[in-house]
Amino acid sequence: MALGPKIALKSGKHPILSRIRRAPEAKEESNKCSYTFLVPEQKITGPICAARGYSTDKDRVTRLDVAAVRDLLSKQRGEMETLKLVVDVDGNLVNEMKLLRKESRNMNSRVTQLYMQLLHEIIRKRDNSLELAQLETRILNATTESLRLGSRYRELEAKYAALSAVVNNQSVLIGALEERCMQVYSRRPDQPPLGPPLVQVVPENIPVNVPRFTNEIQRDNTRVQLCMKMIPYKTVPLHVRQNPGPFRDCLAAQEAGHSTSGMYLIRPDEAERPVQAWCEQDIDNGGWTVIQSRRDGSVNFFRNWDSYKSGFGNIDGEYWLGLEGIYNLGRQEVYKLLVEMEDWMNKKVYAQYSSFHLEPESVGYRLRLGTYQGNAGDSLSSHNGKQFTTLDRDKDAFSGNCAHFHKGGWWYNACGQANLNGVWYTGGVYRSKFQDGIFWADYGGGFYSMKSVRMLIRPID
Repeated sequence: MALGPKIALKSGKHPILSRIRRAPEAKEESNKCSYTFLVPEQKITGPICAARGYSTDKDRVTRLDVAAVRDLLSKQRGEMETLKLVVDVDGNLVNEMKLLRKESRNMNSRVTQLYMQLLHEIIRKRDNSLELAQLETRILNATTESLRLGSRYRELEAKYAALSAVVNNQSVLIGALEERCMQVYSRRPDQPPLGPPLVQVVPENIPVNVPRFTNEIQRDNTRVQLCMKMIPYKTVPLHVRQNPGPFRDCLAAQEAGHSTSGMYLIRPDEAERPVQAWCEQDIDNGGWTVIQSRRDGSVNFFRNWDSYKSGFGNIDGEYWLGLEGIYNLGRQEVYKLLVEMEDWMNKKVYAQYSSFHLEPESVGYRLRLGTYQGNAGDSLSSHNGKQFTTLDRDKDAFSGNCAHFHKGGWWYNACGQANLNGVWYTGGVYRSKFQDGIFWADYGGGFYSMKSVRMLIRPID
């Protein structure tokens, strides 16, 4: 039974006719079995011949068969087109799906970034809130402190007004005490002493553009000290610091390798004990020993003999080295003197003397000077050969006590052209009954108080 298909293929039948059923045979063959073969579709490469008219040959291809094949091919072609469209649509959908997935991932990243930014902004706002709260707290504290300070200031202002009233009420008493002191300690008890003659020198260079008549209150406060000559002063202790030395003077300290300006222990050859002094190593080759310094009025220079003998003040501020110390320094060798001065317009001038020393206490520490040079004018030579005068030891050539009128200790004549230990007035030109400021007559006159003064000595070259 299996030989039927094989014979049919060998007999020249085309395999494309796979779905064509055979026509029914004659009735006489109705009792025979019939088969339908399904063969794979193949592409027709050659012509297909169809016999005209009716053919009884069961193996011949009719037009109906060709039409059926064509219909089948058309259907298959349509299905193929449909499949191509479906494939194209599916491909576009896949691409769109991929794009959507990529966009989704980008959106997720963007959402994550926005979330982090939002979280950071929340944290920052929270920190800002904390800082704002702290700032508000500080403002409240500052406001409270300012209110407290304002209240304190008003209290101090009220106290100051009360003290000013007391000072004003005591002005008459102070004036009376001043006159009484002048009468008691005058060399002529029967007549009230007159003040010393005013400095008549008209300096070539008078500092200008300074307010006139300044510091009246400060001057009035110092008037209370007029009667203090009856009370012995206590020497103001000097600063105690670690100083190198002792050296015989500041030049010896410089030669020992100490080239920095500062406080040093000085012990002259004949001195019993060392003293502290400021060594100036930065001007004119250094080696200068500062024996007097005035700069801010922080130290009272209206003192008695013992204070001027032993020294007083602050080495790094205002101080007086002491007459005994200056005398011992001058005994070692020949020294020269440099007087530095600065006015209230910050102009600096100087006066230098070729030699300087003091005689012993037995002759009142008499001043001995050499020749002058400088640009401040010579206002100290008129004091040469004069003894030192203080509130309680009057050794000047005036009928009264020059220390009383000039409110300081100095080598007064009658009374003189210089008063570097007088009252420190601010502003330069001052108002006073007597010339009691820190004046250098040949520079500024008697009613111009210098801003700062230093007296320095050094062995001559």
